[in-house]
Amino acid sequence: MEQYIVSARKYRPTTFKSVVGQQALASTLKNAIASDRLAHAYLFCGSRGVGKTSCARIFAKTINCTSRTPDGEACNQCDSCRQFNENRSLNIIELDAASHNGVEDIKNIIDQVMVPPTEGKYRVFIIDEVHMLSNSAFNSFLKTLEEPPSYVIFILATTEKHKIIPTILSRCQIYDFNRISISDMVSHMLHVAQSEGIEADPAALNIIARKADGAMRDALSIFDQVAASGNGTINYQATVENLNVLDHSYYTRLVESFVKQDVASALLIYKEIRDKGFDSQFFINGLGMYFRDLMVASNPATLTLLDVPDDIKSEMAQRAAGLHPTFLYRAMDLCNDADFNFRQASNKQFLIELTLIKLCQLLSPSSDESGSGEGQLKPLAASPDTRNPQSSSTTNTSSQPTSGQHPTPRQTIATAHAAPHNPTPTAHTTQAYVPGGLSLKRNTATTPKPQVEAMPIPQPQIQAPSQQNEDKRQKSFGDNDFSQAWRSLIASLAGEPILANTLSNASPERTGSQSIVIHTSKGMQAEKIRDELKRISAFLCNELENDCITFEVDETEKELEPAFWQENKVLEYMIEKHPQLVEMMKKYKMRLQ
Repeated sequence: MEQYIVSARKYRPTTFKSVVGQQALASTLKNAIASDRLAHAYLFCGSRGVGKTSCARIFAKTINCTSRTPDGEACNQCDSCRQFNENRSLNIIELDAASHNGVEDIKNIIDQVMVPPTEGKYRVFIIDEVHMLSNSAFNSFLKTLEEPPSYVIFILATTEKHKIIPTILSRCQIYDFNRISISDMVSHMLHVAQSEGIEADPAALNIIARKADGAMRDALSIFDQVAASGNGTINYQATVENLNVLDHSYYTRLVESFVKQDVASALLIYKEIRDKGFDSQFFINGLGMYFRDLMVASNPATLTLLDVPDDIKSEMAQRAAGLHPTFLYRAMDLCNDADFNFRQASNKQFLIELTLIKLCQLLSPSSDESGSGEGQLKPLAASPDTRNPQSSSTTNTSSQPTSGQHPTPRQTIATAHAAPHNPTPTAHTTQAYVPGGLSLKRNTATTPKPQVEAMPIPQPQIQAPSQQNEDKRQKSFGDNDFSQAWRSLIASLAGEPILANTLSNASPERTGSQSIVIHTSKGMQAEKIRDELKRISAFLCNELENDCITFEVDETEKELEPAFWQENKVLEYMIEKHPQLVEMMKKYKMRLQ
């Protein structure tokens, strides 16, 4: 009975042509051999499983081949090639530096260097994982590596080039091996499957290639594992279950929930994912990458950045076509924030659930149609309007909104009582502002408000969706009131020191009765305030009981003096001016509360 050999060994490359994913590098080595321009030392660098040692062996066999093929490959027929293929060649010596990393091991190599080849032209020394050599071993190897005999070639291989001392690097020709692309790995595994008589689904092989993370050896090991579990058949579902991979169908269902603003569905899908044993940080990372793939697929120019089969590319492009780019950018940002805060969160499940709720808000009625803000969510369960008992039945009998529009309850009432009206949309520039949100100028196509004279409610007004049928608050406030609100804002951010310090160093200024300009230094501080302006404005509007305040951010080149100093800032300033204060604090055991 023939002994079983794993695919990673059985299908290991034996010629430059069979090397997967390193065509340019293999071509360079072949040209060097053909022109007889060989260096005395080479350094092959790259991550695991990309073909460093395989290329070193092929290179060593080819330079000693006595009758190379016209395309520069070893013939595998001459005595030198046969000895190499049968593992009895005396001209090729391999050393594993991970287990032979001392000075004595290098001295043995130096002794062997003095022996010329009995057959062939060169003796080749392949030192794998060379970064594991000790400093003493490196230093004892320097002279021999710099000036070896003419018949000696050294090939060093490493996964961590940065650990090799510069004096070794300067004596070698350095070749950097690329991580193998998913498409190259899938093609090679299809070849292996055909050779072994295994039925393999390309989508399943794509999952294996992604799991291998650029390493062909890892991909073939996983290939053998999945093939064994499927009795010689590799299908998508079995591969996902066997490798415990989070299927993209979960992400697709989640995006559908976000589009429908269905919080309950999103949280239930997340529970299903947790019950299958997936780590929450792994999940939120995967969701962020899925949004990234949708963003890439939304533009034909960037579709090539999507490293998946063509059928999946077209499917992703079709799915992304129905989503606004700003929604995708904001969704990626929320997932990235959740990943950034994951380790610090005391309740990690709550952090992820809150992120999913925010994702559901991106396309909710109170946010703008591009999905760039957070707005009012659909209620989990319908409840009658306590302020207008007829609103429930009226809403049910009203006409359905046009596709892509999200009418508020008051807009639905107005439509039901108004005469049919279908005005032509007109494009104009507006200063859009959601209370507690960011002011920005944009071009929008708006439809005039429906006629509401026939409504039984006296003098109705269609309110902004975020007000939820309540009149806007317009309480007047003075400078002292605003100063107090600003201090309260900074105090509320005790758990976010970066934002708190940024606001402490900013200088807010009232430029009108209801307009605020926040002066801040140009660069990261201004960018941080702009990113958080929605939260800042919401807090201040609530503190001042005024929903009509507008906020702007003004950048300046010079360093601003903080408008409001926190207690620790005051203490630092006092200690700087009066160093003796430190001794007094120690003596009386004084500290800030």
